[in-house]
Amino acid sequence: MSEQMFRMFELAQQGFYCSQILLLLGLEAQGKDNPDLIRAMSGLAGGLGFSSQTCGALTGGACLLGLYAGKGTPGENEHPRFQIMVNELVDWFKEEVGSSCGGINCEDILGEDLQYKVVSVQCGNIVSSTYEKVREILINNEIDFDEARE
Repeated sequence: MSEQMFRMFELAQQGFYCSQILLLLGLEAQGKDNPDLIRAMSGLAGGLGFSSQTCGALTGGACLLGLYAGKGTPGENEHPRFQIMVNELVDWFKEEVGSSCGGINCEDILGEDLQYKVVSVQCGNIVSSTYEKVREILINNEIDFDEARE
């Protein structure tokens, strides 16, 4: 098991959900800690508040891209390719996850297991591959994943 997968498993065991795990990993890569942001990310869990809609790995992945390339202050601009990066992630997710699971909603991916509110092995694999895809997108757009945004 890779160090990244072990960390994801550890975070899941601590009760964090897919969207939260992605942002925790992104913040840790930057050497940051932001409990308020992680708390806010819980609203994306289980497909938007456990309503079984869009998978939290996808929405969390889009938020992770925003952490690195979005607008955060009045004087700041989002990366000029930010929307393209998000669209690339969505297209990839539909192809990779949606085609194999029958859709991109938590209900499509987890079915009956969604009611237990537990991050499954399948979820762990999806979160891991989404994390890697976000890193790839950022690197391809010349954004250093391990560099904190000022």
